[in-house]
Amino acid sequence: MALDNSSILRLTDLFRISEWQESVQWKPFREGVDIYRLYGNDETGPKAALLRFHPGGRVPLHEHTGYEHIIILSGAQVDENSRAEAGTVIVNPPGTRHSVYSEFGCIVLAIYEKPVRFIGAVHPRP
Repeated sequence: MALDNSSILRLTDLFRISEWQESVQWKPFREGVDIYRLYGNDETGPKAALLRFHPGGRVPLHEHTGYEHIIILSGAQVDENSRAEAGTVIVNPPGTRHSVYSEFGCIVLAIYEKPVRFIGAVHPRP
């Protein structure tokens, strides 16, 4: 399902992903959080991924070096700024920092202009 230079990626019924999430080839990302990379690499440039937070899953404090767009597809997540429910779009501009937590689990579509920088520890980039 991942995008390469010779194909078009099409995800249908994205807001119903909780019904078909088991067909996605998730990889471990953080404790309690899985990732499915749609395009991009870990070092440079834009990228997009689905992130699946299990109940209690969290992504530690990080800073955005470019714009980040988050679309909450199912469930809810919380950061230092607000609580976001399914259907919410969040745009984090360059220079903003936050950590993310989901009490009961959620799935989000994350689109990054540039890689994020984790603060306080060395971690792989989303």
